[in-house]
Amino acid sequence: MDLFDSARTNARGVPEPSGSSPLAVRMRPATLDEVVGQDHLLRRGSPLRRLVVEEDAAASVLLWGPPGTGKTTLAYLVAGQRRFAELSAVTAGVKDVRALIEESKRRVAMGEPETVLFIDEVHRFTKTQQDVLLPAVENRWITLIGATTENPSFSVVGPLLSRSLLLILKPLEDEDLRIVIERALRDERGLKGSVRLDDDAREHIVKVAGADARKALTLLEALASAAGNGGAITAELARESMDAALVAYDRTGDQHYDVISAFIKSIRGSDVDAALHYLARMVVAGEDPRFIARRLVILAAEDIGMADPQGLVVAQAAADAVSFIGMPEGRIVLAEAVAYLSTAPKSNRSYLAIDKAVADITGGKSGPVPTHLRNPTSSMTEGLGFGKGYRYAHDEPHGVAEQGYLPEGLEDARYYEPTDRGFERDVGVRLDRIRSLLGRGKSAQ
Repeated sequence: MDLFDSARTNARGVPEPSGSSPLAVRMRPATLDEVVGQDHLLRRGSPLRRLVVEEDAAASVLLWGPPGTGKTTLAYLVAGQRRFAELSAVTAGVKDVRALIEESKRRVAMGEPETVLFIDEVHRFTKTQQDVLLPAVENRWITLIGATTENPSFSVVGPLLSRSLLLILKPLEDEDLRIVIERALRDERGLKGSVRLDDDAREHIVKVAGADARKALTLLEALASAAGNGGAITAELARESMDAALVAYDRTGDQHYDVISAFIKSIRGSDVDAALHYLARMVVAGEDPRFIARRLVILAAEDIGMADPQGLVVAQAAADAVSFIGMPEGRIVLAEAVAYLSTAPKSNRSYLAIDKAVADITGGKSGPVPTHLRNPTSSMTEGLGFGKGYRYAHDEPHGVAEQGYLPEGLEDARYYEPTDRGFERDVGVRLDRIRSLLGRGKSAQ
């Protein structure tokens, strides 16, 4: 049972809070007018408002948004006066889903309205579990309301997504949280004015809650208990009771991919401060440091490359060190690697070069290896001319032997074209000389 669950349900199956329920449960909005922070969904004539006001059961709904933004609340409001059933994808299996569908199907056959089935964390359902829902949604044996913190495009099967109205909830603003807190302080369902909240303490709750209304109310309730009836929640009490801010990060979900994406792009963009910020978010959230180190190794080759070949050495050394010493000291190693890679000159020309070469291979431009480059490993291959005419580079002027190395048809191929940044600038000058000695012309800068 989570913070929004209750042991009591009404005749329709909707949970009803009791006096002993958590504050976040007691303060759940009872009407659309009490919902904060989702104005884009609540405007007059919006699909959501029509679903709630008109109780239009024709549409199944997927609610996508961060934690604590009101997904469960909206599910209860959309259900309205219809029969309601709730499952958590974390604990429910196919058997539970089928049982609910069969019960609703029986009711529909008897002329009763279909059941509104709310599935929290619907992205955790497997494809098989989601497929079980399709006939029931298609035939309107149930109205599905699914809540997810994951992008439905990746976590919900296409047929189910196409049959549902997708509503995207935005993170709550600081002012939204202030409204939620103030309402809980005064409302008869909440603290009924039993404690006083200092302005600085309120702002501390807002900051620590991290755009999550449920967390804000949970923190407020804990602080009210510490202050006692008639007491004051001061900034000092708030700081003592809440020693760490929430980190908006989910190691297996969208935040995982969003933060690592921002991390890599910040290093690529040479913003060391932003890169260290995202590194800190991952470290505090408990991300696997080996995952971070692996991404740094890839980045060193992909985005820094020959502009500073030492970057790959630093990244690999960091990966080895983190694996050896572990956390929390590993964060220091990662920070050094991030600082080095962020401030290093950048080049993706090695990365582009291998992709161009791969494109030629997959496009059928491979051709046989030139005969003079093949090893004569037997009398038969020697008789076929393998190795004949090969020029040993170390015996040639400048250590470069002018001879064909690429297969026939690719003699003029240019894969690697260095930039004029960092070490690669010197490489470009040297490569122009080498290609001239090979009779292949200059690089294209």
